[in-house]
Amino acid sequence: MPVTDVKHDLDALTLTITADFAAPVERIWQVYADPRQLEKIWGPASYPATVVDHDLTPGGRVTYYMTGPEGDKHAGYWLVGEVDEPRSFAFQDGFADLDFNPVPDLPLSANVYTFTAHDGGTRATYVSTYASAEALQQVLDMGVVEGATSSLNQIDDLIAA
Repeated sequence: MPVTDVKHDLDALTLTITADFAAPVERIWQVYADPRQLEKIWGPASYPATVVDHDLTPGGRVTYYMTGPEGDKHAGYWLVGEVDEPRSFAFQDGFADLDFNPVPDLPLSANVYTFTAHDGGTRATYVSTYASAEALQQVLDMGVVEGATSSLNQIDDLIAA
């Protein structure tokens, strides 16, 4: 199980997840850079993702939806900011309707994903920052920790294939 630490800080408005992978930084980068690989890990196994648009460049946009066990669909988007391939990227992550329009009453997060060499593999640090403690609490109540942990724990199987 790659996830080694999960911390949320309502004062700093952050959720930080740390995970270690037995693969080089460049391989972990590819999980996010390739939309077909991203589909295999973005969301828990019971809510597989379909990536519709994928532009992991500064100013780019990624759109996706996850399909639940009952066929229900939940969409989201990334607005990509800084990209330092293969070390890090930053993006805004938001909830969307099925036409990929932002849903304004659900929290938007600012995210920085960082990949560094560590113990012969990669340490990934995922930091999400929210606009308010209420927004962070809302996603915590929605199960973001369980969902993100489940998603990240799928990376081992993907990189082993």
